[in-house]
Amino acid sequence: MSSEEKRSWIYAVVGVGVAAVYFATVLSKVPDADVARIAYVRPMLIAIGAGIGLGIVASIAAAIASPREAGRTDERDRQIHRLGEHVGFYVMSIATIVPLALAMAEAAHFWIANSLYLAFVLASVASSIKKIVSYRRGI
Repeated sequence: MSSEEKRSWIYAVVGVGVAAVYFATVLSKVPDADVARIAYVRPMLIAIGAGIGLGIVASIAAAIASPREAGRTDERDRQIHRLGEHVGFYVMSIATIVPLALAMAEAAHFWIANSLYLAFVLASVASSIKKIVSYRRGI
């Protein structure tokens, strides 16, 4: 497994894991409270920071575990990366329709922010999954 494929696995797992913890924590408060009173900003910022930090630390750990492969990329890696980023772009473009519609409908900031965060997570995970599939099945 190439270092780029390992990095894609790391980003997919971290993205899903951190988002799952965040949404489980924050959305569990929705049935009992008015969404305008739910403190979501700090947990969201923590989740974003944790996702970035865990992704970096795990990538470094993977590079240390197999130093010969670290940083080695070829044309196939670059093509797969580009294809994965295109998929992530399209997912993000489509997924941001929801927060835009919520903003136009003057929905609570809670729903707009969380749907936008979900759009980022979906784009990141879709990009990683496309890269993993491309590595496994070919471009």
